Amino acid sequence: MKKLIFIPLAIFALGALFAFDWPQNEILSDSFYSYFGQFRGGTIGNSLVFSESKTVKAADDGRLLAIISEHDEDELFESTLGNAVVLAHKDELLTVYANLDAENLDALYGMHDVTTGTSFGTTGTSSWQEGEGCLEFQVLDIKNKTYVNPRLLMPRVGKELQLTIKNVTAVNKKGTVFDLGTQKTLSSGVYQLYRERQDIAMPYRTTVYINGAVAESLTYDTLSEKNGKIAVNGKKNYAVDVMYPDDERQFLGEVTLAKGKTQIMIVAADILGKEKQIVYTVEVR
Repeated sequence: MKKLIFIPLAIFALGALFAFDWPQNEILSDSFYSYFGQFRGGTIGNSLVFSESKTVKAADDGRLLAIISEHDEDELFESTLGNAVVLAHKDELLTVYANLDAENLDALYGMHDVTTGTSFGTTGTSSWQEGEGCLEFQVLDIKNKTYVNPRLLMPRVGKELQLTIKNVTAVNKKGTVFDLGTQKTLSSGVYQLYRERQDIAMPYRTTVYINGAVAESLTYDTLSEKNGKIAVNGKKNYAVDVMYPDDERQFLGEVTLAKGKTQIMIVAADILGKEKQIVYTVEVR
């Protein structure tokens, strides 16, 4: 039987975010199983998924808000988080520790205040990533109603995965796809730009420049919701069908091309600010 227990709580704001400790022992920055903002399970991933099964601990002082038990095949509404613990913090952030082993939950019932480093036991295979015994860690900003990239609040260890920008395409309003590596002329109008999606590496920010001016910038510091779907913030809120239209492409931005010789520069930056860029020149008619 699935159980969801809520504990009454008044959350109040400090006005600024602060750094969390790691929710488990540190791993290298380039070795997570899945990164925030990646295409995962048919949606945009709003979690940071670790790559090793280890003991899970509270990332900061807080109040135990909810304990969620493993989903059951007989239940109408399943918990995609599996066994999970939710903590509330005084700056209006929530942290979620999902995919836990059920044997560790009993000791948490009746607990209220939690201090940094409090153990939640070990990870299991209870969430919808069954078979992967890894922690799924989420940070939610209640005030702004967004998911926060946990890596912004955690100390970073080791190098980042190397970003690449290749096989960039432009898609017009009719859905026609143009390869910017070979296409030398385009008609004026609105285009959506895509890069070939990397299997693991995930940019923190992508920026598109048209003739030196910023035309679009997508950031993966927070994710919001659009019509019930997780969305990435740019000029608009872009949902999964735009961000990841298939298994190969990742959205870079929407641009308007006016007539004349046009330089399109695309820059992808990791969370440390290290950039990769590529430049295309086309004649717009």
